[in-house]
Amino acid sequence: MASLLEDTMFLMKKYHIKANKSLGQNFLIDENVVEKIVEKSNISKEDLVIEIGPGLGTLTSKLLEKAGKVVAIELDKKMLNILNDRFYLYDNFSLINQDVLKVDLGKLIEEEKEKNGLKNAKIVANLPYYITTPIIMKLLEEKLDLESITVMIQKEVANRLVSIPGSKSAGAITYTVYFYSIAKELLEVPNNSFIPEPEVTSEVIKLDIRKEEPVKVKSKKVMFRIIKCAFMQRRKTLLNALVNTKVFLNKEEGIKVLKELDLSEDIRPEKLTLEDFANITNIILK
Repeated sequence: MASLLEDTMFLMKKYHIKANKSLGQNFLIDENVVEKIVEKSNISKEDLVIEIGPGLGTLTSKLLEKAGKVVAIELDKKMLNILNDRFYLYDNFSLINQDVLKVDLGKLIEEEKEKNGLKNAKIVANLPYYITTPIIMKLLEEKLDLESITVMIQKEVANRLVSIPGSKSAGAITYTVYFYSIAKELLEVPNNSFIPEPEVTSEVIKLDIRKEEPVKVKSKKVMFRIIKCAFMQRRKTLLNALVNTKVFLNKEEGIKVLKELDLSEDIRPEKLTLEDFANITNIILK
């Protein structure tokens, strides 16, 4: 039986494929990693799976065995023939040639679930590293009817996504991810698991979508704008960052708000919990 590396080399040669650097393509050649991603995604025949950037279809072939339906979204036209050739006999496979950031995923999920009588929708993907953050933000902020998101991304980004708000490695996106999901790291993937080898280590993470929001806030939009402003000038104190970005009208107002919440004037943004940011938002809007 051919190894995944041999299969990959064969497909690349047959279809005259080279990894497209501008699309962040690195082809996964580690069978154990593929098996682990599928296993941890916890897929059943009741599930619709949306795979973003299937490439040569390495992960797709395993997903098709487990899922009720797999919809693959692939931007690179060169991959379409490969995917159609490989999976044309599967009646639970469909392919969309589009930029995932432009796809109406809400409509897609609703139609596919109804048409195929499926219970849950899940995202499973080896994401292109250069647009990881916009994709994850889209998946979370559009409040899609999703149960979980299992993705392989750059380890450095993964660490920030799965951090707890208030910890040293927290960034603005940490708070968004925490608001919408419960995140966990599943598996570290070394760069020799791909061809060509990326320069970075990868990580598989899983985001289980929350059924209820973890904090009560008068306006999510305002809260996330405040969080963004706080982290735009990360080396500054929270007070200075929010004064500079006009969230607080002046220092006096900022000090008053922080005092009301029993927060130090010298506190830095990454020390705040999500609840702290929700409280700041609620005071400002009051």
